[in-house]
Amino acid sequence: MKERGVHLQYSFEADGQRGAAVQNPLFDLLSAVREHGSIQRAAEAIGASYRHVWGALKHWQEVLGEPLVHWSQGHPARLTPFAERLLWAETHARARMAPHIEALRAELERVLAEALDGSQQVLTVYASHDLALPALRETARGTERLHIDLRFAGSIDALRALAEGRCTVAGFHVPPLTEGAALFEKGLEPLLVPGRHKLIGCTRRTQGLIVAAANPLALHGLADCAARRARFAWRQDGSATHLLTQHLLRQAGLEARALVAARSTEDSHNAVAAAVAGGLADAGIGLEAAARAFGLGFVALAEDDYFLVCLADALEQPPVLALRRALQDPAWQQAVAALPGYRVTQPGKVLSLTRALPWWNFRKSKATPRPRIQCGAASAERS
Repeated sequence: MKERGVHLQYSFEADGQRGAAVQNPLFDLLSAVREHGSIQRAAEAIGASYRHVWGALKHWQEVLGEPLVHWSQGHPARLTPFAERLLWAETHARARMAPHIEALRAELERVLAEALDGSQQVLTVYASHDLALPALRETARGTERLHIDLRFAGSIDALRALAEGRCTVAGFHVPPLTEGAALFEKGLEPLLVPGRHKLIGCTRRTQGLIVAAANPLALHGLADCAARRARFAWRQDGSATHLLTQHLLRQAGLEARALVAARSTEDSHNAVAAAVAGGLADAGIGLEAAARAFGLGFVALAEDDYFLVCLADALEQPPVLALRRALQDPAWQQAVAALPGYRVTQPGKVLSLTRALPWWNFRKSKATPRPRIQCGAASAERS
């Protein structure tokens, strides 16, 4: 079999880029053919000639050693099964790697900015995956001359990075519960200390089941997923969405082993959506905005509050003040409003830990010893 290599590259351009898009002409072309069902209309959609598209298809078929398109006079153009698998696999891989690609792009932008102008402020943020934070970074850069060095991690992992001094601000999320929050209390309390840590208001988001378009398996909750043996895309240990899944399982009277796990664990909401869209999973817990972006079905199950957190003595540092101003910027709030299932909640406002997380007031008696956990141990129940 002919060996095939993958080459990645990046470029410096006059205009900036938002998000973690990675352009590849082959997948742009395959997506256009699938969407339009015509070589001619696909060519028009990507701004190329019919002759150019045919030449490109022949080139890629020679490189890959497989046919990509079925086409005959008078019939719609269709991707071959190989091309369909390739397109969905690339979509899934891109979704899984998007947080890391975005972090690399942001780091390169920081290096370039420092080389051109050393006066720009830099703020390192470890944060649970969120679809509104990249827009916040763009706002902060444009209006506050603040570069947010944004690194995505699970909520518990982000809080641990803050505790270890690897970042100034961390981002995490938790449902607005008052009681019955044992999993979140166990997972988060060892890493947050009232008085020492201060929360900064950010957003409230809708989470739920991401399912195939039109929900063909009629999945309306985790009990349905268990009963129908639906392949479930778990989030990674250390993520608050993993804790939310366990919380919802407890509410349904189920254990983690009741769910049939999909082949891979995903580390972002978009990756869960891509797995469902590509047929690698039947369902998974994630954001409504991620489901809508992939044209999938969504069943709302819970809301969660997304907070930023820092040490109390960091609140008045110039980069953190700039971050708080960016949260209050109308441009960012408009970007949040455009995301399905999102709304801003007390943006930029400093919040008391115990007031923002009411379940902190429902601790067990001090006479009852409580285990201290390590990162990811909160999800030990998962089979």
